[in-house]
Amino acid sequence: MARRINPKAVAPALPSREQILAFIAETPGKVGKREIAKAFGISGADKIGLKAILKAIEADGLLDRDRGGFRKSGSLPDVVLADIVSRDRDGDLIARPAQWDGEGEAPKIAVEVPRAGRKGNRPAPGLGDRALIRVAPDPEAPGRYTGRVIKVIGKNRTDVIGVYRAGRDGGRLLPVEKKSQGKEIAIPAGEEGEARDGDLVSVAVERETRFGLPRGRVTERLGTLGSEKAVSLIALHLHNIPHVFPPAVLAEADAAKPATKRGREDWREAPLVTIDPPDAKDHDDAVMAQPDPDPANAGGFIVTVAIADVAAYVRPDSALDREALLRGNSVYFPDRVVPMLPERISNDLCSLREGEDRPALAVRMTIGADGVKRSHSFHRILMRSHAKLAYAQAQAAIDGRPDETSGPVLETALRPLYAAYEAMKRARDARGPLALDLPERKVLLNAEGGVDRVIVPERLEAHRLIEEFMIQANVAAAETLEKAGSPLIYRVHDEPALEKMRALGEVLASVGVKMTKAGALRPDLFNRILAQVAETEHAPFINEVVLRSQAQAIYAAQNLGHFGLNLRRYAHFTSPIRRYADLIVHRALVRACGLGKDGLAGDTTPGALDAVSEQISAAERRAMAAERETIDRLIAGYLADRVGATFSGRISGVTRSGLFVKLDETGADGFVPVSTIGHEYYRHDEALHALVGDRSGETYRLGDTVEVRLVEAAAVAGALRFEILSEGRSRSGAKGGGLKRTGFKAGVKAKAKARIGKGAGKGAGKGPGNGSASEGESARRHRGSRR
Repeated sequence: MARRINPKAVAPALPSREQILAFIAETPGKVGKREIAKAFGISGADKIGLKAILKAIEADGLLDRDRGGFRKSGSLPDVVLADIVSRDRDGDLIARPAQWDGEGEAPKIAVEVPRAGRKGNRPAPGLGDRALIRVAPDPEAPGRYTGRVIKVIGKNRTDVIGVYRAGRDGGRLLPVEKKSQGKEIAIPAGEEGEARDGDLVSVAVERETRFGLPRGRVTERLGTLGSEKAVSLIALHLHNIPHVFPPAVLAEADAAKPATKRGREDWREAPLVTIDPPDAKDHDDAVMAQPDPDPANAGGFIVTVAIADVAAYVRPDSALDREALLRGNSVYFPDRVVPMLPERISNDLCSLREGEDRPALAVRMTIGADGVKRSHSFHRILMRSHAKLAYAQAQAAIDGRPDETSGPVLETALRPLYAAYEAMKRARDARGPLALDLPERKVLLNAEGGVDRVIVPERLEAHRLIEEFMIQANVAAAETLEKAGSPLIYRVHDEPALEKMRALGEVLASVGVKMTKAGALRPDLFNRILAQVAETEHAPFINEVVLRSQAQAIYAAQNLGHFGLNLRRYAHFTSPIRRYADLIVHRALVRACGLGKDGLAGDTTPGALDAVSEQISAAERRAMAAERETIDRLIAGYLADRVGATFSGRISGVTRSGLFVKLDETGADGFVPVSTIGHEYYRHDEALHALVGDRSGETYRLGDTVEVRLVEAAAVAGALRFEILSEGRSRSGAKGGGLKRTGFKAGVKAKAKARIGKGAGKGAGKGPGNGSASEGESARRHRGSRR
């Protein structure tokens, strides 16, 4: 509990920066503006001054804001995902945070091991484990922490993953991670185990010497790169993603019986339909709309969203539940889906198949003529989908081209859905969510598992309709649980940090766009900026910069609101088949609305859900990285036989070591080392997101269009290296129109073919990534084969 400070002892009326920092450092638990104001006796108009002081401290980089509270910059939050890496002199375990964004080396955490007794049945942490740890600063050792293990999640991989290449006396390991490209490991004869040439293997590095290659031993044969789905296999093992269900989980799924009407409302005659991508295998949401007959809501609608009732099959602390929490979410690759739940549950019992009885949790929302939700209620139902539609199929029917599936439901289902959406659009536009224009590419594979082509799927009104229906259903879930005082997991998206806003302002100034600073920070500010540049050459560049200014959306047991969607409260409810957070929200609704005995346990606390939120947020980041890297590998393999070819693209990232270029044709990112650009020294201008020639002032800036030549392609690492052919901008800012006269260096192409991949990934580990995006609900829900 925050300690109370005598306001009479504080002079002047507002505390100094030093007093605030000291209070935050000394106070355990969450410290927000409310706690600081209470501690220093600040009230009324003085809170405006306190807010200004806090913003100034944060802008100076002395404070970090995390999960609804402040903490001293460079310090750890209360709960961290950490790897147990060593022991100290006394034999006690030492952990380090799995992710560390601060300066210098990540801090050490002295782990307290639970003693046998009341909690002795907990799995004891050990070296190599990854765990959720509740930490506190060590009062006797500044910069260090003590920690108590909340939950052991699994093993942190310490072995090196790579491709085994057999030789006369043993072999070599070619690591698959970009950061390890060129760093081969020798495998002595007799240490290769069962590995054969071309196999994907795990190797324990046993000895490193000052001269020669490090030596290792094959500990596990993971598969062969010649097999189907080999590329995603690399990502699964690199990121420790569980992809084989234990026998107990499969047995529990196989034993599940279809739910019956008992205890449910019978909605089987309601004209509910599913609208999904054409390759969808499971269908976890259905929708319908009807004009509201209530005269008090003339022109309004009753909109219903029905979601598969996963909670009816996956009970708390069952084998299915424990495995779902471990996975956190389904993972979607171009060549496979790694589901959160076995197919018996996800593709059968919980899939809302056309014409089949299925249990669902439905929210019925009353929408006014202005599109604003007026009320809602939750129901546990038995439903039957009246049509299985694809997005393009539904859109074609509305546009006057119905087919044998969409035609029978055009008047009963589709027209009312679109009419309701027309109203809801007005409320959405008035709300003003963040409207980034970042088209998403989809990789299509051929029969052999290679890349056939890369497309940008058309964005239809049908996509936006489902998106808005799902968003409103998620809002209704959060509102109901808050009103009931129930613990829940929110989907939160914090506003951009002041430091990132300052950097964005500098970038905008460089292209002649002024960012207004008055008023509260809202998505509409960014939308006005994007509208200003929409028809200019700067549009792709500014969209990228705005994207990177955004915070990462995460799960949390405390409500921070959702900045990108401009919503005060938001909880994922609509995809319990593939997201564990949604399953928690379903259970909470069952309990809060009195819809059954299989709801959230009565002793579930926000603290317990805090730990779950940390775990599933980490699993989501893991899945995003694995999906992105798999696409990189597929496209690098696709381009491997086009070394020497010329491509057009756009600069997608700028670092001290070089440029990242995204190709127009495939969306692939490749690297241009700074040493290969021109004949002068290029300085990294961080504020301009540019490399600038010291002598000529020639500038290559984020968002610039360029021509590049492919020099090397390392398919296994997913790394591409380019040579830039275009001239940069002049000192005046004008874009050069010609090609650089340096040409294609003699012999580069031959060397690239001889030693494919060496150096191809240099700097590739520092690419722009996509982890800071706010989210459009349907982009996450229906991306590629994500369904």
